[in-house]
Amino acid sequence: MIDKDDFRPITRSRRRATITNAKSETVKLRNGETAAASDPKARESFTKNLQAQLSQDSKRKCDLYDKMSCHKLQESMLSSASSFKNYRGILNWCVVMLVLSNARLFLENLLRYGILVDPIQVVSLFLKNPYSWPAACLVIVSNVFILLALYTERKLAMGLISEKAGLLIYIFNLTVVLCFPMIVVLKLPSITPVGGAFALGVYTILFLKLYSYKDVNRWCRERTQAKARSLSRSLSCPSSQSPSSGMQSHVSYPGNLSLRDIYYFVLAPTLCYELNFPRSESIRMGFLLRRLFEMLLLTQLLVGLTQQWMVPIIRSSMKPLQEMDYSRMTERLLRLAVPNHLLWLIFFYSFFHSSMNFVAELLRFGDREFYRDWWNSETITYFWQNWNIPVHKWCLRHFYKPLLRRGAGKLLSQSAVFFASAFFHEYLVSVPLRMFRLWAFMGMMAQLPLAWFVARFLRGNYGNAAVWLSLIIGQPIAVLMYVHDYYVTHYQDDPTVTEAL
Repeated sequence: MIDKDDFRPITRSRRRATITNAKSETVKLRNGETAAASDPKARESFTKNLQAQLSQDSKRKCDLYDKMSCHKLQESMLSSASSFKNYRGILNWCVVMLVLSNARLFLENLLRYGILVDPIQVVSLFLKNPYSWPAACLVIVSNVFILLALYTERKLAMGLISEKAGLLIYIFNLTVVLCFPMIVVLKLPSITPVGGAFALGVYTILFLKLYSYKDVNRWCRERTQAKARSLSRSLSCPSSQSPSSGMQSHVSYPGNLSLRDIYYFVLAPTLCYELNFPRSESIRMGFLLRRLFEMLLLTQLLVGLTQQWMVPIIRSSMKPLQEMDYSRMTERLLRLAVPNHLLWLIFFYSFFHSSMNFVAELLRFGDREFYRDWWNSETITYFWQNWNIPVHKWCLRHFYKPLLRRGAGKLLSQSAVFFASAFFHEYLVSVPLRMFRLWAFMGMMAQLPLAWFVARFLRGNYGNAAVWLSLIIGQPIAVLMYVHDYYVTHYQDDPTVTEAL
């Protein structure tokens, strides 16, 4: 603390002391000057003592000033020039506000519509008749195409059929994999839209897996015929593995052509085939049970939020869409954006984290990279490359790079990848609904100019905000378009449905 005597009035006695000290200092200085004039060493010593005394006086004054000062050169915490980065409290505030606002919406929904959750109605989405399971039967039939692919590969490995004949068999097999379920869903009225979407999703995954199975075995045959001893892991052919890498048994071509191997690949949470997958050492029961609990809980949450929150908003949106009331359509779109996006996030966690990790743990599948940090995406391209890693790896390995090797440019190859993705999106939506409106296809193809615009004109946080905005607003637009067209196609002439809306 500062001594209060330093700031008291200068009294007479204090002035006398000061004058006396000054005289003594003057005498000392004069004596020092006299001695210094006669001796150079004394002069040097005198100079050093004087400098030390001056530095002590200066330091004493600086310390006194530091004690009295309360300001220093610094930036505000929220300024961009500040190095402050701890915004945990603001994040917690956002979470609290989000919970409170959604709690208000939840109470408002209950007061307006009552409890709409009905588990029996969920069963009716998959089955029209509890004694008829057409979608499940359609999935069981898919084993025929798996066995045909294995039979073809065995014949090719033994040299009983030529490569051209094997290619023709694969073209036929893969074409039927896509067309057969589509025809069944369109022609069989007993298949519900949800059941049809599930069956078509299974067949789409099987199509991608069998295509990868064909390519990898062909690569291995080419290297075997060329008598290459070192097989590249980048092509998923066998390579030497250390015992500590988790590989239980080393499989070489054509020893991989077995029922056990192909069905492990079909059930594994990946679309890219390898002869030797990385395997974990054991099944962790605690991890497995946690993922199972998440799957059950999040599935119930998805169903409940859809019935209680989304369905009433969609129903109330039909009349503005029919009357082309743009202001009310915009209001309904914004109302639908929040629950739709929340359901999408829950679905992402439930499928890509809980479900796929559950299957991977059960099969001891070692590669658990099913997604990356897509939420930090600053470009549309980065989002599509990181939110669904199994599909991205397949597109990169079996579609994008082969196009580049054949002389196609990067822009053309990227456009082809988006075109294929748009086709499968439309395939999985239009066929189960039994109507073709191309909303999903056009939405995917619109990602190309949007990706160019965001990468060209937006950077950093602005690019990330554009990605989030496209996710939050883009999906509800497609949902409203398909629901409206489905209502117009199937229920417009039904007076009971019209009155309910």
